[in-house]
Amino acid sequence: MDNKIIIINGPNLNLLGEREQSQYGATTFEQLKDNCLKKGNEIGIEVDFAQSNVEGELVNIIQDARNKYDGIIINAAGFTHTSVAIRDALDIFKKPIIELHISNIYKREEFRHKSLISGVVTGGIFGLGVEGYILAIISLQKTLQNENR
Repeated sequence: MDNKIIIINGPNLNLLGEREQSQYGATTFEQLKDNCLKKGNEIGIEVDFAQSNVEGELVNIIQDARNKYDGIIINAAGFTHTSVAIRDALDIFKKPIIELHISNIYKREEFRHKSLISGVVTGGIFGLGVEGYILAIISLQKTLQNENR
């Protein structure tokens, strides 16, 4: 495997499958992780998975990623709309980043319509459910192979 990426998940995503199934579906966090690792293996990209409910821990994960990973997929969850610190850490990364949301943030409450991180990422996937993670892995792999630049 030539490329190594990390999928970073923000607050409450550890409760997938338990909370707001009408919004996020029934897939659990562990099932999602397994699906992502399997897809990465299928297409020859090494995938690591991280989750934290703590903003500073997410900043540390992003900062550490600079020297370990070729790309990031991030579902910053609620921090998408509030965290300048996460935005700034992503801006420092300087490699491909895909912003991901299971739900369509633009069809939800108005306060969710503003993403602080969209301005520093390569692209985004919104509202396609947990399948969006698989699409993000494929897209990031193609970006790393210069097919989507």
